[in-house]
Amino acid sequence: MSDERQEFSQRLAAAMSARGYSPRPAVLHRLFNSRYPGRSVAFSTVSKWLRGKTLPEQDKLLVLAELFNVEPHVLRFGGKSSVGEAHMAWPKGAEPQDHEAIDAFLALDPGPRKLVRELIATLAGLGH
Repeated sequence: MSDERQEFSQRLAAAMSARGYSPRPAVLHRLFNSRYPGRSVAFSTVSKWLRGKTLPEQDKLLVLAELFNVEPHVLRFGGKSSVGEAHMAWPKGAEPQDHEAIDAFLALDPGPRKLVRELIATLAGLGH
């Protein structure tokens, strides 16, 4: 197994964990295909990424980097990021389902987002 591929798989697993996701192929398969605009990738493909067997193509790497809030070159090659905005840490107690819900919320159009904000405010008793 190539060191380069193995190191990438470790960075990918770490990026998933840092966002609160279990670094398992089933989780990555679902997340990736929910965001990738092209043809869905096979379960075996994401499994190979996580096992260090293959590297993703550039278009797929860009989606992975966006999914896990990592700069593409850092995910692919390692090292520290010196440019860009700071990455926000998730609050303690936030579960993967919370992350998925927030990601889904951010993908909504402005109208539905406003409705969801109002629903949350009502449920939280904020009375907006």
